[in-house]
Amino acid sequence: ASYIKSVFAVIENSPWHTYQILTKRAERMADIMQNINIPPNAWMGVTVENINHGLPRIDLLRKVNAPVRFLSIEPLLEDLGTINLAGVHWVIVGGESGHKARPMKAEWVDNIKKQCKEFHVPFFFKQWGGWGADGVKRPKKQNGRLLHGRPGHGRHWKHRTAKTRLMYTTLITVFRAYREVQTMLQKYPMYSET
Repeated sequence: ASYIKSVFAVIENSPWHTYQILTKRAERMADIMQNINIPPNAWMGVTVENINHGLPRIDLLRKVNAPVRFLSIEPLLEDLGTINLAGVHWVIVGGESGHKARPMKAEWVDNIKKQCKEFHVPFFFKQWGGWGADGVKRPKKQNGRLLHGRPGHGRHWKHRTAKTRLMYTTLITVFRAYREVQTMLQKYPMYSET
């Protein structure tokens, strides 16, 4: 936990970046974050890939006192049914990539998008992944990022505040954030474990 505290100290001391912390280990995150001050530039999220493993993580995420809590519903592997989006600030949806990718159906995405609209939660469709909207497997770049022929951020994009639009456009991956934190820890050893 002391290492994680030092990482968050670096995050707090680099407010010019937005860090997206994403995990499948929601129980551990909820436990550790009770004792850590989460700065405004740290967004906390969980992966929600299916009903059995993914949906329970949302309740654990709500226990984290973060300025932005988000769901990475990627890869979306099945219809998630009804989702409680209370306390969630952003939802990202996408298909699975790679040679063993499983298909994602448009109606699964539509179900999530509809619920996001009902809860007034920004929705972002990231990509189709290895299977296109037409059910054909091909490289993910060829399948694109359009949902029903439109960009995946939904029709209500232009009505959002500048802060919400920034949430959509600021995508620093966890890997990049990890690299930056490692560099900062090397530069400023006072934040490292002793």
